[in-house]
Amino acid sequence: MTLLFTCFCIATVVQAQWLVANIAGRNTLNLNGSWAVIVDPFNAGESNWKPIWKDQHATGAHDFFEYAFDNTITLQVPGDWNSQRNDLVYYEGTVWYKKTFQYQPQPGQHSFLCFGGANYIADVYCNGQKAGSHEGGFTPFQFDVTHLLKAGENEVIVRVNNQRRADAIPALNYDWWNYGGITRDVDLVTTPGNYIQDYFIQLQKNDTSHIAGWVQVAGSNGPQKVSIHIPDLHIHYTTQTNAAGRANISIAAHPALWSPEHPHLYTVQIATATDTVAEAIGFRTIAVKGTEIELNGQPIFLRGINIHEQIPQRAGRAYSETDAAMLLGWAKELGCNFVRLTHYPHNEHMVRMADKMGILLWEEIPLWQGIQFSNPVILAKANRLLDEMIERDKNRSAIILWSLSNETTPAESRDTTLSAMAAHARALDPTRLITSAFNHVAYKGNTVTIDDSLSKILDVVGVNEYIGWYTPWPAKPEAMVWKNPFNKPLIMSEFGGEALYGHHGSKDTASSWSEEYQEQLYKNQVAMFKNIPFLCGTTPWVLADFRSPSRLQPVYQQGWNRKGLLSDKGYKKKAWYIMRVFYEEKEQNNFN
Repeated sequence: MTLLFTCFCIATVVQAQWLVANIAGRNTLNLNGSWAVIVDPFNAGESNWKPIWKDQHATGAHDFFEYAFDNTITLQVPGDWNSQRNDLVYYEGTVWYKKTFQYQPQPGQHSFLCFGGANYIADVYCNGQKAGSHEGGFTPFQFDVTHLLKAGENEVIVRVNNQRRADAIPALNYDWWNYGGITRDVDLVTTPGNYIQDYFIQLQKNDTSHIAGWVQVAGSNGPQKVSIHIPDLHIHYTTQTNAAGRANISIAAHPALWSPEHPHLYTVQIATATDTVAEAIGFRTIAVKGTEIELNGQPIFLRGINIHEQIPQRAGRAYSETDAAMLLGWAKELGCNFVRLTHYPHNEHMVRMADKMGILLWEEIPLWQGIQFSNPVILAKANRLLDEMIERDKNRSAIILWSLSNETTPAESRDTTLSAMAAHARALDPTRLITSAFNHVAYKGNTVTIDDSLSKILDVVGVNEYIGWYTPWPAKPEAMVWKNPFNKPLIMSEFGGEALYGHHGSKDTASSWSEEYQEQLYKNQVAMFKNIPFLCGTTPWVLADFRSPSRLQPVYQQGWNRKGLLSDKGYKKKAWYIMRVFYEEKEQNNFN
């Protein structure tokens, strides 16, 4: 009871921004498609004398405005502007978006403007009035626009700015493309005045016989009945909200457990007297026992891969169900049961498809190197990103790990911030594990010791190591010894090296940039892995080559990070087959 109360107290802070859950299960008007845009590199459209958000039109002979959405260029939403126009490939700045739509508001209904994501800062205006602002390029945000809509034609204008900032998350420098724009779905959601706002329905931690959680109802003046119906389990459960609209739930049940081999999803229906929401939800447990990760009470080796949210063939941000099917399909073909979504929450299509396909997920927020942990605003921003990530994906059985950061530098301010974040995440969701990836280990002879102080607060340790690429082999791979003084499971969260597809050369020299060198590097890594008894998962870096403006080698990189097992056209490099064989062996061992 104490834990549920703690979750409730924290969640109520989030509700000012999180207005309605499960967009896909609601009454929606989709606003994707062609949007008129104005490119504004000097932010002139924010000024009082030229406010683009007012979308003013000339009415007299001597009346004019130095902007117009009429007859201007257009961009597709969702989508980044960098891959849609050659003149915006490297653009970092402001673009104004405009969309008009027909709508008929009904008395007593609520209307919410919901964005899956926009990078990095978005200011949203509806019919000439500001609806709100959001900071963060990879998490959803919503605004109540009930009072701003009118019958007939309505207008939404969004200012999006992707300029990098020292106090942003991520900060100024990161190893992926700074795709700008409204990069994810936009929907107008309509609900009754009294509606189901949010819910958390999962198995109770370490208990396969009880479904637990809560339902939050908004717009109610008093307690009301809430029912939960799971037809395939013959469950019809009723409870009542308290004065704050919250109803805690605990249901005795014995569901078929979700797993990579059997990703069973149940239709869960939640209803009040005025509203009904349905969603496909799977049930499974995840826990740590010593140095093992247990799924549904059984040890599991996580056969993984890192994936960036990019379709390499079109050199643009991934955003659709089709994109998710391609990326996760490649992971399945490699033999993966696990994906690390790097280095930020991916679009919701990826997470929901992983649920259906049986792929376990590591999801993290983009605290990536260079973060100003001594800046007091960082913890508040990071916790808000955690809120938005967990709020969206807390009912996805595929997600087993919430990650706090990647490759941050040990310091008192970092440890204080990440410790507070870990406590915050555990309070919001006590059912999943907490991890983080770091690259600070101690080398001595043939011994590698996990020594980052961050390990103390984690359930699972993630180590990024590039032995054979950035670090030479201190000994023969099979002679390497790893030590784990924290007695926690280890995921080798990054390893690998760069190779240009189709380029052949020495297997012994990194500067050859050859497939043969990358292939030998992977053979060496696999040889080392077989001698790490507490290793419970691996995620090579990375599934496919991806764009990065800091990769300046003029022959072999040309603005691409070439560590992919697949090329920028989706072709398999030699190293792909090394991991495929390793994962086949791991899969066979898991069932023998």
